Amino acid sequence: MKVPFLIGRLVFGGFFLYNGINHFRNRRPLSQYAGAKHVPQPEAAVMVSGAALLIGGTSILLGIKPKLGAAAIIGFLAGVSPMIHDFWHAQDPGQRQNDMIHFMKNIALLGAAVALASVEEPWPASVPMPRGSSISAVTDKVQRTFEKVAA
Repeated sequence: MKVPFLIGRLVFGGFFLYNGINHFRNRRPLSQYAGAKHVPQPEAAVMVSGAALLIGGTSILLGIKPKLGAAAIIGFLAGVSPMIHDFWHAQDPGQRQNDMIHFMKNIALLGAAVALASVEEPWPASVPMPRGSSISAVTDKVQRTFEKVAA
């Protein structure tokens, strides 16, 4: 089970990592599109969502604090999908279909992220993180806070 899980993790995490990089590389056109969808402060929204994608994708890919990575992806998908892919508002049939396809894809990805969030840590074949490091201390504190909120 370790090899299929690792392959799935690499594909899933890599998808979000790539898209996070894309948010920064294509900040202007994505900000314009977000603005056209009435997203407040579209450039900031693109940057913050890009950071969430980078963090989430990297975390899943490497297996470092994957519950936090899954939470970043869940937050991104839950927040962005209804705002950007609001197919129910589209007048043009082609745009409606395109938005519906992307909305449904995001809902499926959301389900996968929720499922991954329930997998016990540490994940198989994860990059080890030394105990006592400042990164470990910060991520442990964030994870404890997230678990309290989620409970």
